[in-house]
Amino acid sequence: MERLVRSCYKKKSGYVFAKKAEDIAREYGIGRIARLASNENPEPPSPAAREAAEQALLTVNRYPDERVNILMYALREHYGDYHFVTGVGMDGVIETIIRTLVEPGEKVAVSTPTFSFYTLAAMGQGAEVVTIPREADFSVDTKTLIRMAQEAKITILCSPNNPTGNATPPGTVAEILEGIEGVLFLDNAYVEFSDYDYIPLMKKHENLILGRTFSKVYSLAGLRIGYAFVPRWLVPWYQRASTPFTVNSVSAAAAAVALRDKDHAQRYIAQVKRWRERIAAEVKFPVLPSDANFVMIDVAPCRSDEMVENLVRKGVVVRSCRSFAGLEDHYIRVSIGEDWENERFIKEINAL
Repeated sequence: MERLVRSCYKKKSGYVFAKKAEDIAREYGIGRIARLASNENPEPPSPAAREAAEQALLTVNRYPDERVNILMYALREHYGDYHFVTGVGMDGVIETIIRTLVEPGEKVAVSTPTFSFYTLAAMGQGAEVVTIPREADFSVDTKTLIRMAQEAKITILCSPNNPTGNATPPGTVAEILEGIEGVLFLDNAYVEFSDYDYIPLMKKHENLILGRTFSKVYSLAGLRIGYAFVPRWLVPWYQRASTPFTVNSVSAAAAAVALRDKDHAQRYIAQVKRWRERIAAEVKFPVLPSDANFVMIDVAPCRSDEMVENLVRKGVVVRSCRSFAGLEDHYIRVSIGEDWENERFIKEINAL
């Protein structure tokens, strides 16, 4: 019966996950693993968010609010009078937007190297994916992107970009918005760790979507909740294309309260900025400039998987970038974790 599986999935592998800390601990007998592979916030959610989640658990015998109003009110209180949609992680938002806008056979343009799920989500809708390479320094080749994305229904750009870490200036984003015919989905999963603000562009461009997540700065990765700033015209069509009851009541309650705990967010943002500087200064391999909660490191002449395996044996889990299409096989991505995790990483990579 495997003949029934769609050919696009037979030709291309799925999302590549990092090694699990628990598996490594068992395999090598290491008691404490530095988990620096998945760009997670190492700090637990704020106490207020945890309390809200616990209270919401008492209501899970009922379906959640299909409009997720508790979170919509919190987002408008936090950001102002904008239009929002939500999903199961930003992945869910991306899938629904593609489902809303893209007919099978239409084009989706993706600036690469970047997060592989964009291509997987577009393939799932039957879209033709157009990959647009970045410059040698991983900045966006604006003219080439505009030219190659002319026929695309959606163009996807990640800023700060995963896994390279660099952000695209708002002026460049505005130039792209004015140069393309379709919609620009700007993935802002890591924007809180940068100094750029793209929200003002929403007032000027009705072809812009800003994707956001609660997985990083708000410590809610396990609750899988994403959202996006969208133009007003898109809201009813997105709702029509959405899977019913996508965001559960526990996630919505925790996220709404997490937005109000600014101290929790600022604490991790400060941690990230401090350690980005230290890693860049102290690691003996070239560390690329980053605006995210991770850094990408060129470990040549080592290969990505080789370096990851060497660090795993020392109890440090980082991400190989070999699976990122268009990226040469000598880069690793390292998340900013707790102080002891970052210290151990610097010690072990410099010892290799």
